[in-house]
Amino acid sequence: MKAILQKIVPIMLSVLLICFVLPIKVSAGFGIPGTCQVQADAGAAGTVKMLDYDYAHNSYLSLRDIAMVLKDTDKSFSLEITKNSVFLTPGGVYTPVGTENILWEEEENPDVSLRRNEFEVNGQKVLYYTMLMKLPSDDYDCFMMAADLAMLMDMNISVSDTGTLQIHTQEPFSVSPSMLEQTGYFYGVNSVLAGDATTGEIYYQYQSDVSYPIASTSKLMTCLLTMDAIAAGQISLEESVTISDAVELLAVSNDGVIPLEAGGQITVQDLLLGLLLPSSNECALCLAERIAGSEEAFVQMMNEKARELGLSQAVFFNSNGLPSYTEEAIPSKRQNRMSAEDMFRLTSYLLKVYPQITDITSQKEAVLQSIDFEVRNSNPLLYNLEGVTGLKTGTTNKAGACLVTSLTVGDGAGAHDLVVVVLGTEDSIERGRVSGLLSRYALHTFYEGVEGSENGTSKSLPVHAEAAVEYIIRNTNKR
Repeated sequence: MKAILQKIVPIMLSVLLICFVLPIKVSAGFGIPGTCQVQADAGAAGTVKMLDYDYAHNSYLSLRDIAMVLKDTDKSFSLEITKNSVFLTPGGVYTPVGTENILWEEEENPDVSLRRNEFEVNGQKVLYYTMLMKLPSDDYDCFMMAADLAMLMDMNISVSDTGTLQIHTQEPFSVSPSMLEQTGYFYGVNSVLAGDATTGEIYYQYQSDVSYPIASTSKLMTCLLTMDAIAAGQISLEESVTISDAVELLAVSNDGVIPLEAGGQITVQDLLLGLLLPSSNECALCLAERIAGSEEAFVQMMNEKARELGLSQAVFFNSNGLPSYTEEAIPSKRQNRMSAEDMFRLTSYLLKVYPQITDITSQKEAVLQSIDFEVRNSNPLLYNLEGVTGLKTGTTNKAGACLVTSLTVGDGAGAHDLVVVVLGTEDSIERGRVSGLLSRYALHTFYEGVEGSENGTSKSLPVHAEAAVEYIIRNTNKR
């Protein structure tokens, strides 16, 4: 039995909650300089420089200033910052450069870029968006969102009545989604859901019963049908598939990911790797043609499988999640759609029936041996959170940035798969942050209990994966 969740401490007000930023830019952005007061535990408050990236309260804090505030605490860290890289060592001794905890020396707005700079913690790569800026001293500083810093260092942050940012080094990171919702945090997101896929228990959901475009997270259904075909003996992982003209045409288009040439061959194993790691649209089409003879026939299979699983809000037009146009004189632009509830059901089923799929989705990189091509996983949480095993990213203009995350946890009686579905964030920056917050909430809830429940869990839910899938489908069909 899970312990009762007694209290979830709110970690941030507007400076931490309003995290929405413009789409990712290669060019420089507009940083509005300012300062805030930051206090660690009961120590003295220090002045911390910050940059509001493009919008007021979209604040990124100076890591050098924070390092000085935390230098005599259990969350102290050392820093090495170059023009393009950050190396942070928890527990290390910070060496000041003389610019810490003072006001900005220049009044002009810095011209800086928000990007995924190289960032290592204890020698391990992490993926966060930061701003690096050269100081008048010729040293460099890194500016990081407070919420990302709290997750990275596993410490709780809140805002006091006086407006001082409070860092609680003895409290592990925690977050309350319901409180985030009250402040409007999810207003920039289509829908979210966090729960235990093994039992079917939902921890938190927001607009989860509404159908939205799902972009390349559609490939989870393509993956499921591929695994069904392998299980039925229709195809094998070692089988080589001949690449069609249509696949090559997609590969050389703006939506192409992997260079596949017509007449060449690639194994089913490599097609699955390409499908799930770099989100190859041409690999999805190649699998669809091999399994069903044509993409049109495969799409029919996708919709039939959706009905079989009780995915009442799901509709598919292609195998990859790209916009799909009709052949009319004035073409209609369609996109695969699904609700977060449906995606949770699909993912629960996939993980229950084919748990080996996480052997692929948990890989950060791989080599497609049959075509000698290296691919990388597009899921940032594989780098930022222990226990993440997948599953799939997706982005289109209409769908926004989407991410389905799976995490493996244990309660002593067996392993569970936690799933977080995030649909329709403004960009990949916010997608990673929302998914990171909810994934940590899911982990906390699994071990401590559901927020607001009397006994920490719902007695009416099944406790085994097979029963959970049957429960999900049965109740969906009733609805």
